[in-house]
Amino acid sequence: MQFDLLLVSLLRGLVEVAGLALLGQGALALLAGKYRHQNIFYKLFQIVTAPVVKAVRYITPRFVIDAHIPMLTFFLLFWLWIVLAIGKRYLCGLHGLAC
Repeated sequence: MQFDLLLVSLLRGLVEVAGLALLGQGALALLAGKYRHQNIFYKLFQIVTAPVVKAVRYITPRFVIDAHIPMLTFFLLFWLWIVLAIGKRYLCGLHGLAC
């Protein structure tokens, strides 16, 4: 396997894990309501998504409300996932692979 294709596939997998964890965290927040911070699975999702959410908080301007950062993180991860999928398709075509 080509190194560039492997790198794009690994990055895409990490983005998928972070995005699905954010999606699960959001669904659990809707289900658990105000008691979500006492839920062990919500805390697990927070541990998984904390680095990505902190990175997005760092790059966004200060006028963006902290409550909106997880949603913004999800949308950025979604578009990054799309870009990586297009990049993977391009690299597969470049190397003559059917992936």
